[in-house]
Amino acid sequence: MDEKKLPLTSHLAELRKRLILSFVSVGVGFILCYAFSQNLFDLLSRPLLKMMPSGSTLIFTSVAEAFFTYMKVAFIAGLMLASPFVLFQIWAFVAPGLYRHEKRYVIPFVTAGSFFFILGILFAYFIAIPVGFRFLLGYATDFIKPMPSMKEYLSFSIKFLLAFGLVFEFPVVLVLLARIGVVDASMMARHRKYAILLIFIFAAVMTPPDIISQLLMAIPLLGLYELSILLSKIFGKKTKTNPSVEN
Repeated sequence: MDEKKLPLTSHLAELRKRLILSFVSVGVGFILCYAFSQNLFDLLSRPLLKMMPSGSTLIFTSVAEAFFTYMKVAFIAGLMLASPFVLFQIWAFVAPGLYRHEKRYVIPFVTAGSFFFILGILFAYFIAIPVGFRFLLGYATDFIKPMPSMKEYLSFSIKFLLAFGLVFEFPVVLVLLARIGVVDASMMARHRKYAILLIFIFAAVMTPPDIISQLLMAIPLLGLYELSILLSKIFGKKTKTNPSVEN
């Protein structure tokens, strides 16, 4: 940590600078992505359209729904595009207040967090969403046709993708806690049965009210929990033995 302390006004000025740069980067990302918003939405809706009957399409039920849907897609994509720069601004603001040993954890933590977040989104896009939609659309009959709207699908799919992206951060958070000594592998192994219960409760809250979607989230979470135990054994804080108590 830097010994020189800056006055509050300097911290506020630095925070203002970092916020402005972050907002500008998100704005630039939004403008760039809006040019491809229709393509991005087509890519996002592909898992659903593959599960629907041949010739089916998404609809919009209000005049401005398609416009605002593309705006939301562009904003979300722009935010993701600008996220590395935004994370750097957060790091630049908090870094002067960290100790040297604390700074060593930031780059591995951000790198691993980004990797697992993207992995969660890919899992949701290629596995969870298709399987979930196949189950939910199975309730269609000759007299009941699925006609999802653009707005409803965007809201549903984005929540699904973000939920899985955040869920896949599970090992990163637990390993970080193990690294700083808050938890350890043996503790997580001892409380496995409670973790399993909490995982299924969490999956039930975060997913639609059907057993397939809940299992699609709970099963990966169980695997990630076991992975967290293994990684905590490897990267967790090592306890030092006291030579004076050894026989």
